[in-house]
Amino acid sequence: MLGRTANDLYWLSRYIERAENMARLLEVGYRIVLLPREGQGFHEEWRSTLASTGCAERYSSKFEKINTRDVVDFLLFDADNPSSIRSCLTTARHNARAQRTSLTRDMWECLNSSWLEFNAIKPSNVTSNQLPGLLDWIKERSALFRGTLLNTILRNDTYYFSQLGTFLERADNTARILDVKYYVLLPSSEVVGGGVDNFQWGSILRSVSAHRSYRWVYKENYKPWRIAEYLILNPQMPRSLAYSYVEIATALDDLGRQYGDRHACHETAANITKLLQTRGINSIFQSGLHEFLEDFIGRTNTLSAQISDAYHFNG
Repeated sequence: MLGRTANDLYWLSRYIERAENMARLLEVGYRIVLLPREGQGFHEEWRSTLASTGCAERYSSKFEKINTRDVVDFLLFDADNPSSIRSCLTTARHNARAQRTSLTRDMWECLNSSWLEFNAIKPSNVTSNQLPGLLDWIKERSALFRGTLLNTILRNDTYYFSQLGTFLERADNTARILDVKYYVLLPSSEVVGGGVDNFQWGSILRSVSAHRSYRWVYKENYKPWRIAEYLILNPQMPRSLAYSYVEIATALDDLGRQYGDRHACHETAANITKLLQTRGINSIFQSGLHEFLEDFIGRTNTLSAQISDAYHFNG
């Protein structure tokens, strides 16, 4: 496969996953903003949302203040924001059109119709009451595209590069959500384990579709260390770091067998996978959760660069 083709397929999946993750983060922010509280209120919640998406600096360069309408429009519709849902769908569609022959008809029609329907939406028409429904629609369209990929595509290098894009983006996003919760989200005056804190944790779990499954696994109320353990180390939770890296390592191993060659990215992915399988949550907390997640995000960025070099994405 040509490097350009591999690049487009990889980033196509990353941008579809990013659009879904953006919708999930917006849903979390919106839920928490609705919770009555004293002090900074929605400003802090939206500031944490912008931080977790990596869009805080770009937002600040465009807007003087934080308010709900501007944040929602910026993360949903702003063409100048490369991580907005509109930009993600546009870039994903551009990549899909460039590699049309590598996709199945179902994949293309799903993505193209999603792009057309989203671009027909007028931002001014999206009221606060309509926002949850729009975010649900975005998540549903992402799930539909993912379903068409899994059910219609050959298990060859097209599939393997698509898997890499999906799960690298997912792992990065889950790590950022957790990092923001511990490092940015809670005001210093808020008591961990209080009513607001528990509501926030419930929203975080809902943002990764883990609310019910957490209860099923732990059968207890929210505990920060349990939630961190679940989203970092549980290999059965499909949005956890551990699960994502099993999928990443598997996709890279499949590429290694298909092409008969292994690269630095294979060793890096194997090392991160082993770390997540052998590290305990107590050890992570003792060394610092923020430091662990910051290191993990850096390792994931390194892996992405190594994959790009190994398979000549820029060639």
